[in-house]
Amino acid sequence: MPSLFELPIPASRGSVKTGYSFVLPDQNSWSRSLHFQAGWVAVITGLLYAASSLITGHFRKNLVPTRADLSWRVLPAQIANHLRFKRPGEAEAPSYNVLQRLTYLLVIFVLFPLMIWTGLAMSPAFTGAFPATVTVFGGQQSARTIHFFVTVSLVLFLVVHIMMICLAGFGNRMRAMITGRAERHKENP
Repeated sequence: MPSLFELPIPASRGSVKTGYSFVLPDQNSWSRSLHFQAGWVAVITGLLYAASSLITGHFRKNLVPTRADLSWRVLPAQIANHLRFKRPGEAEAPSYNVLQRLTYLLVIFVLFPLMIWTGLAMSPAFTGAFPATVTVFGGQQSARTIHFFVTVSLVLFLVVHIMMICLAGFGNRMRAMITGRAERHKENP
């Protein structure tokens, strides 16, 4: 099938120096195998996260915004307020703001499933068994392009996430992520 749209990215296989004195018969298969294995690690950890979050009520308690948060009179002001990229106040520190909640829900329920689905849509063995997975995207090339854009979105999320952790107090936030407990908000000197 023709792709929905194409990115004009030239192949660089012949121009990239590997530094090896020997040539492997298929140099791409090893990295592709690692890529697919990493995909299955993401699937398994994602399923464990979703199961534990459903059991503990994490989604309902911490991620689903309240109706007041989603009010059209309040939402734009809240989002603009949270895009300031500054250290949260003591009252805000222990919970997620509405922008964080919406972003986490987007990443968990849209980007990661789309990443997995487009990854499976590029797998010839999987699409041989389930051809509808690739036809939904308009072919393997379109699935590859969507996979690329989702990857860029997840990397952007990661960069902003790390930046926000640093601004909010790196030590305290890392401790909270690892142990589940945070100290009271302290100002860094």
